[in-house]
Amino acid sequence: MHRAPLRKGCLLLALMVMVACAQREVSADDRRLLDYASRSYDKRKMMGTKASLGMHNGVSLIAEFPCSDVCPDYTARIIHYDLKEDETCSQAKGIEKTVLVPVGIGRTERSFCFPAVLVENWHKYRM
Repeated sequence: MHRAPLRKGCLLLALMVMVACAQREVSADDRRLLDYASRSYDKRKMMGTKASLGMHNGVSLIAEFPCSDVCPDYTARIIHYDLKEDETCSQAKGIEKTVLVPVGIGRTERSFCFPAVLVENWHKYRM
């Protein structure tokens, strides 16, 4: 009787369980936030505005919609934690990430404290 295929199957199953357990649990708030961040938005209506999105992980969350040279086409949606002076990104359970932001006739790099669910699903985020 050959046990090698059985061992490989058990090893694969154990590996899959370990990977699933290692992933961060996604809350209902995370799912709602990712759903919002994944949808398109009216760039003309939102350009130059700032909106409060409520609280996430106990921290104020905002969306900024900067635009520059060719508006509204270059409007960006930047969803990030609105940290107080004494708060750090890691305390908010966020991830600091640098992104290009429209400014004047070009773009410049700025760092923001993004919710982890957005960084982990960056390919879905529609800035």
